[in-house]
Amino acid sequence: MSFQAPYAIMHFLVILTTHLILVATLEADIAKRKPNIVILLADDIGYGDVGCFGNTSLNTPHIDSLARDGAKLTHHLVTPLCSPSRAGLLTGRYPIRSGMVAYSIIRVVSFVSAKAGLPANETTIAELAQSMSYNTALIGK
Repeated sequence: MSFQAPYAIMHFLVILTTHLILVATLEADIAKRKPNIVILLADDIGYGDVGCFGNTSLNTPHIDSLARDGAKLTHHLVTPLCSPSRAGLLTGRYPIRSGMVAYSIIRVVSFVSAKAGLPANETTIAELAQSMSYNTALIGK
């Protein structure tokens, strides 16, 4: 018995060490994983037009599920035109700070071939995400 006791202790320590290394590796792997980020922006939708914001006459189960399982943003500055609202969402800044409502330069895109938009030196959320090894895409306008 006394001969096997040190081996039993050593066996236990090997198993314990292996377990601790495995747990540390898994925790490091989990820490490396980044969450998926999906931003949905719908023009001309009212605050109460979907179920997650209180609408009971329209059934919007998929949007409600996204809001329930993710982050539901409730305080976003919107403007009568989509360009300044989109600029604010893309940059995290008030549209006027990106020149989207300037008096001397019209940056708001009001027709397809307009020479307008964000200044070239403006940093967007997509650029920040790419710098953190995210893949980005824009679908729609």
